[in-house]
Amino acid sequence: MTAVEPTTPLSLESVFAPVRSQTAFEETVDRLGTAIKLGLLPAGERLPAERELCQRLGIARSTLRQALIALGQSGYLHAVRGRGGGTFVVETPPRADRPDALTLATWQEVCDERLALEVGVTVLAVERATPEQLAVLDEIVLGLDDCIDDYPAYRQADIRLHVGLAESTGSARLVAAMTTCQGAMSDLIHHIAHPPQVLAHSNAQHARLLAAVRAQDVGHAVRIMTEHLQGTEHILAGLLPR
Repeated sequence: MTAVEPTTPLSLESVFAPVRSQTAFEETVDRLGTAIKLGLLPAGERLPAERELCQRLGIARSTLRQALIALGQSGYLHAVRGRGGGTFVVETPPRADRPDALTLATWQEVCDERLALEVGVTVLAVERATPEQLAVLDEIVLGLDDCIDDYPAYRQADIRLHVGLAESTGSARLVAAMTTCQGAMSDLIHHIAHPPQVLAHSNAQHARLLAAVRAQDVGHAVRIMTEHLQGTEHILAGLLPR
């Protein structure tokens, strides 16, 4: 009688399906974090080996390692060295403040509103930002690199960067809208962990965004801003408590 090879449950087929998004790092965090929260990857489960995961997800090993580090820093995974080692789901996932029902029902709408606003701001900033304004934003990005391990300080500087980009348009209404939008996002991301790996990745996007704005390359600037914001949405989807 021929032995029957074990098959992968359909639910895990979706977890380990190829990642095709431009935001591969954040989407991998989203995919694995959600699978852990839903119990598709149960407590104590060992993840497939890195080589296999890279092949199944269709991502580079460096991208996978960034995502695994972020999930480890968030308290969802831990690494075990030596024989029998690997990357395992923690026995007790972290407990964060659970958002209220309205927040859980509307968080994606907040992200949609932010996407519409910030992409529009980016288009105008490419046209209107002065070298002096961009120099100030460059300094903020440099400062963000220095507070990767201090989330409250990072978030304050991050808000200054995005509001500063709105200020470069010369529109008081857009500045007011950006301030309101950033407040709504702060309320959302209060409920998730803030691993340094994610913050460093986000700030690298800030630097590339400013370079595109300075080059007056509106298409490239919009693509970077869109990836940046969709990346945040993936992180929220993966780490927001349900």
